[in-house]
Amino acid sequence: MEGLSSRIAEINNSAAQTHTRQFEILAETLEKDGHNIEQLLDKISSFQVAIPSWALGTGGTRFGRFPGGGEPGSLEEKIQDVGTLHALNASSDAISLHIPWDIPKDTNAIKELAASYNLKFDAVNSNTFQDQPGQDHSYKFGSLCHSDPAVRMKAVEHNIEVIKYGKELGSKALTVWLADGSSFPGQMNFRKAFGNTLDSLERIYETLPEDWKVLVEYKPFEPYFYSMVIPDWGTSHLLANKLGEKAFCLVDLGHHLPNTNIEQIVATLMMEAKLGGFHFNDSKFADDDLTVGSMKPYQLFLIFNELVEGMEDEKSANPVPAWMIDASHNLKDPLEDLLQSVEAMKLAYAQALIIDRDSLEKYRESNDVSMAQEVLQNAYRTDVRPLLAEARRRSNAAINPLDTYRKLQIREQLIQTRGSKTIATGL
Repeated sequence: MEGLSSRIAEINNSAAQTHTRQFEILAETLEKDGHNIEQLLDKISSFQVAIPSWALGTGGTRFGRFPGGGEPGSLEEKIQDVGTLHALNASSDAISLHIPWDIPKDTNAIKELAASYNLKFDAVNSNTFQDQPGQDHSYKFGSLCHSDPAVRMKAVEHNIEVIKYGKELGSKALTVWLADGSSFPGQMNFRKAFGNTLDSLERIYETLPEDWKVLVEYKPFEPYFYSMVIPDWGTSHLLANKLGEKAFCLVDLGHHLPNTNIEQIVATLMMEAKLGGFHFNDSKFADDDLTVGSMKPYQLFLIFNELVEGMEDEKSANPVPAWMIDASHNLKDPLEDLLQSVEAMKLAYAQALIIDRDSLEKYRESNDVSMAQEVLQNAYRTDVRPLLAEARRRSNAAINPLDTYRKLQIREQLIQTRGSKTIATGL
């Protein structure tokens, strides 16, 4: 997208007067409440969300897929798309690759391309939930948990290969999500499956570089519906503890049973210094992979309330979590959806930053339930969008990213360049 920065600046100029007025009003209000505006802007600007390579194209359902045109057909084009997002929002400075979908043919060239867009590589993700063409051992009945040692070794070797590519690209983490499980009672020995999984993960862990992390994801059901080998945060935490200090839990917001108190899980894992990262999305029923904040924005805010409290606790030993989106775009333009998701995350983060924590703790200690609720909801009901827009403006990004994306007709340009029938790799 040649000349993208200058075109963003032109559109910003037309929106500057309205934005400045809105920002000054909000800044005055926040300053009266005791907030340091410059510190807030610094924290908001520093909050970066990794974009997953597989979310740059349309997804689909079991029944069909409806590509939207202009989808990236190569790793190079995926990097270009993330670069476009980052130019628009100044908040997406990393791409997370899924191997073998995104194996780089020339690692140095890929690193140079990413650097030209001011991008780096976040966690690399392994794939043992699909058989690849020509694969000699099938994952149909499991991978790291499989009863056949040869299948387990195949899955272990794949994860070690993923680490190798990650090291070459400058990544510092491996994400492991297992589709392993059973659909019928009696199909699987639970204890043996857990033991096999632990043994497999230990083999992978032994090859992990000293400055790396392994993030263990969990999911209560799907693709199997009777049992999953890692069904919940407790099992993930158990495995992470057994593996060692470089192992952490990964929370996917869609990987919980309905009405699960995710914010309490977050608080507990941070207290135990085992919260390694997030896959953000939203859902109505289960793992719907919808736009972040589109269904349950208040829950998202409550999760960030716990995250901010944990991150700003000087006694906390929990590392800063890895922030990433995990979504499937069946109806929307994927780039528009990702812009909306990043914005929703940063809104919840900014709202959590302005919570009056002294008052909140005072009301908690005195068991004043009503006022504790008021403190949280006062922050949640504050329109902090001008704060985010100002942070973007100062970073030479778009005051209004989605509006700018449409005015620049970026999707139309991608279709013109790549074609209307392209389908993103890896989905």
